[in-house]
Amino acid sequence: MELIRGLHNLRPQHQGNAITIGNFDGVHRGHQAMLAALKVHADSLNLPLMVICFEPQPQELLAAEQAPARLMTWRDKVEALRTAGVDRVLLVRFDAHFRAYSAQDFIESLLVDALGCRYLYVGDDFRFGCDRSGDQAALIAAGARLGFTVGQLPTITESGERISSTRLRAAVAKADFVLAEALAGRPFAVAGRVVHGDKIGRTLGLPTANILMRRQILPLRGVFAVEVYGVDPVQPEKPFPGVANVGSRPTVQGIQARCETYLLNFSGDLYGRRLRVVFRHKLRDEQRFPSLDALKTAIEADIAAGHDYFAV
Repeated sequence: MELIRGLHNLRPQHQGNAITIGNFDGVHRGHQAMLAALKVHADSLNLPLMVICFEPQPQELLAAEQAPARLMTWRDKVEALRTAGVDRVLLVRFDAHFRAYSAQDFIESLLVDALGCRYLYVGDDFRFGCDRSGDQAALIAAGARLGFTVGQLPTITESGERISSTRLRAAVAKADFVLAEALAGRPFAVAGRVVHGDKIGRTLGLPTANILMRRQILPLRGVFAVEVYGVDPVQPEKPFPGVANVGSRPTVQGIQARCETYLLNFSGDLYGRRLRVVFRHKLRDEQRFPSLDALKTAIEADIAAGHDYFAV
């Protein structure tokens, strides 16, 4: 799969595509169904399948701190799109300049002139252009005039309700990991490299593997029973049970969100290792404790609960 970072990196060889557009946060089963259907059209037309994504996501620019939490990192999104059979991902910087594109500019300058769109797949609620002035009807009319076809995927449902990133995010926030897996087609997880922290856990005799969330705000907080992958370099898909705290660590005045994981029945150096933490069960909410001794007592209780959950 080819990743094109920015409109300035488009080249003549990137002309001619079957395209879909969106945040694709979570790359859930609805997204997967859209991509599978688009792949059929792309193959029939002998065209590459291109996904256009935005960074930051539009709501992160327009709504700032009120923007929804991301379900996955950019790296994990790219990998999920690759797995879904996407040939090209165009990452567009969503800034004030791009936001000012009129609906006509979006269609003619980007879709037609820059990308040579031949087939476009979008949902019926897709909006584009300055102030969301463009809609599917405008795309269909423009396609008839400019030579591309607009397709629409029927709604994909789970338990009678539409699958969406919003619904998936709500399931994760409520720690309904069974529903989240049904909606996403995979367990909910976070991934990243283990970094050096402030060694509070080690000071307490309870060392943790720390993964910074960087810009990502997670849709869940609290303490969870988790399975951790990537611990064993020889068997990276071997799961290790653990207990993870996700949040800003109020007791030690943490600021940046992080995932701190204590692995059960494990000792070793994981610094620099890329881990994937799969969430299985919520143990408790994040909370502030009056002292480090109280925090240690709570963590020890969390670890005991983790042992009970995994029966190890």
